[in-house]
Amino acid sequence: MPRPQPRFPEPDTQPFWDATKEHKLTYQVCANSHVVFFPRAHCPTCGSSKLETRESKGEGTVYTYSVVRLNRHPAFAALGPYAVAYVDVDEGFRVLTNIVGLADPVKDAKIGQRVKLQWEDQEGGISLPMFTPA
Repeated sequence: MPRPQPRFPEPDTQPFWDATKEHKLTYQVCANSHVVFFPRAHCPTCGSSKLETRESKGEGTVYTYSVVRLNRHPAFAALGPYAVAYVDVDEGFRVLTNIVGLADPVKDAKIGQRVKLQWEDQEGGISLPMFTPA
């Protein structure tokens, strides 16, 4: 079973999801240089609607994480323990994601750990940005 996905059309986030199909992690910068993530129609700091979309290099640091040991949702049940984390991406935004590629998320996930972007393709064409140890 695929993971839950956005219901399209999605006016504010559609360009972000379209970019994931090409394995591009995008974020916005407003006319006053504030970094904006998640995608939206205006800057939450200054209210500017002049937003430029940029592509992240996909590198960052684990801000915090939690290990999910049991999830009854059918899309996640078979994963076993997995790490859910906030990653501070080097371009200045924080993203909620998974840390993948860990032998044991309980022992191997670390706050302050450097990570890099990895993609998980989903049914329906979008891909999910996840991170793995750098």
